[in-house]
Amino acid sequence: MASDEHGGDLNTRQRAMLALVREQGFVAIEELARHFAVTTQTIRRDVNALCHGGLLRRYHGGAGLASSVHNEPYTARQVSRRAEKQRIARAVARQIPDQASLFITLGTTAEAVAEALTDHRDLRVITNNLNVANILIDNTSCEVIIAGGVVRARDRGVTGEATIDFMNQFKVDYAVMGISGIDRDGALLDFDYHEVRVLQAIIANARAVYLAADATKFGRNAMVRVGELSQIDALFTDEPPPTGIQRLLADAGASLFLAPDEAAA
Repeated sequence: MASDEHGGDLNTRQRAMLALVREQGFVAIEELARHFAVTTQTIRRDVNALCHGGLLRRYHGGAGLASSVHNEPYTARQVSRRAEKQRIARAVARQIPDQASLFITLGTTAEAVAEALTDHRDLRVITNNLNVANILIDNTSCEVIIAGGVVRARDRGVTGEATIDFMNQFKVDYAVMGISGIDRDGALLDFDYHEVRVLQAIIANARAVYLAADATKFGRNAMVRVGELSQIDALFTDEPPPTGIQRLLADAGASLFLAPDEAAA
C-alpha cells in the first residue's frame, strides 16, 4: 500500500482521492462524496489524513495540492515511503555498472540509491550530499569526491555558487537525482532556488540522467523549475505514472523503470 508522509498506510479510496486531486488541482468535498458514494464526514476524515501527511492542503469547501513553497521536514522525508524508495534505489543500482563515474544529488531517494550502490566496485562518485558520502565511504573501492560550498544543517546538503562551479569541472557517466515534484506538463520542480541551480549544473554535465522519484511526486507542487522530463534518460518509480507523464517520457525517448511491491502483488 502507499504511505503518507508520516509512514501510515493509505486506503484505496484515499489513494484514488489523491490521484483525482492531482489531476484536477482542487476538488470540492461534496463532489468527492458523490464520486466515492460515501458521506461528506468520511471524505473529511480522509482529507484530514492526507493533509496530516503533507499530501494535500485543506481549503474552504474542498482539498487541493499541498504547498508549493514549503517542503516537508527532512526528518519526515527520511521515514516517508522508505520501502518504496529502497525498491526504486535497487532498480537504479541495477542500471549502473562497476567502474562508472556519477553524480548523486541531495534527497532521501538519492541517499537510498547510495545505500544500494555499496557493493559496486571502482565507482567514482561526486556528490554535494554529506549523507551520501557517509554511506559510501566504507566501500574501499569507491572514490567519493565532495563538492565545496555551504553546508545546510537540516539535511547536510552542500549548495551555493562554489558548488555550481565545482560540478562544472566534471563530465560523468551518470547523474542520479531526486526531485520534489513532477508537474503534469513535464516540468521538474523543487523548492530551493540554490539547490536547483546545482541540479541544473549536474544535468548539464552527465552523459545520462537517471531520475528516481516515488509516485507521490507526480503532480506535486514546488515553486522552482529545475528542467523538463525531456532532459532525463530514465525515470525510476514505484507505480505507473499518469498517462500524460508516460506520453511525455515516450516522446522524449526516455526509459521507464517500475519497482513495484512484489510482496503486495
